[in-house]
Amino acid sequence: MQQLDGASAAPGDLQALAMIGFAHFTTMRAESGAVRGLGLHLDRLARDARLLFDAELDPDLVRRRIRDALADEPAVATVRVTLFDPDLRLERTGADAHPRILVTPRPAAPGAGAPLRVRSVRFGRDVPELKHTGMFGALYRRRQAQRDGFDDAVFVDAAGRLSEGPTWNIGFVQGDRVVWPDGGALGGVTRDLLAEVAGESATEPVTLERAGVMDAAFATSSGAGVRPIVGIDGAAFPAAHPVFERLSAAYEAIPGEPI
Repeated sequence: MQQLDGASAAPGDLQALAMIGFAHFTTMRAESGAVRGLGLHLDRLARDARLLFDAELDPDLVRRRIRDALADEPAVATVRVTLFDPDLRLERTGADAHPRILVTPRPAAPGAGAPLRVRSVRFGRDVPELKHTGMFGALYRRRQAQRDGFDDAVFVDAAGRLSEGPTWNIGFVQGDRVVWPDGGALGGVTRDLLAEVAGESATEPVTLERAGVMDAAFATSSGAGVRPIVGIDGAAFPAAHPVFERLSAAYEAIPGEPI
């Protein structure tokens, strides 16, 4: 397995990224030079670099790239780190890869956002355990849901189990415990952090029928933390719940790791 050479992406490389879209990434919220779950983000990048490119990633190199990119940014920013090889071609994605690192910061959205009303759709991402850039199918379902008056879509797998949203994980409240659906999904960093502080929690099959009798539902992501879900199809859920307050407080109390 080769060591990633660490070259930064050049402007001309972006055309290649857009053309082939064969890449992986992670997105994090940086606050005053620190990130909650930074180690988990770096672990994800290293794992996915091995899976997709058969390359070893130096986490300290990624930290340096992020620090450089944030030098002129506001204290609170959203940072996306993408790994891709501009020299890979459509007909030879099996060639030896030499990924480059692209760091793109942007202003962070304020707060957790308004509660979500979502529509379920039968869909599953390719290789859901890998955070890759093949987002067309997921974002197309989001667009369809929004055009029909919903805020977003939530996915149901072939077995009828809820899995995830286009860019977020979903959780439910049953009594005092948190239930994470076990449908095929990418385990997000925020979900992993919350699972550590949620108290009683479990990962279980959740069908639409079972979801309809849960006490509450919520979405998790690095940008929004905990965001209430107030509706799935015709099922309604409260916008406020004591468990949300507990989760949000526990999440906010997690110290950021210095970049």
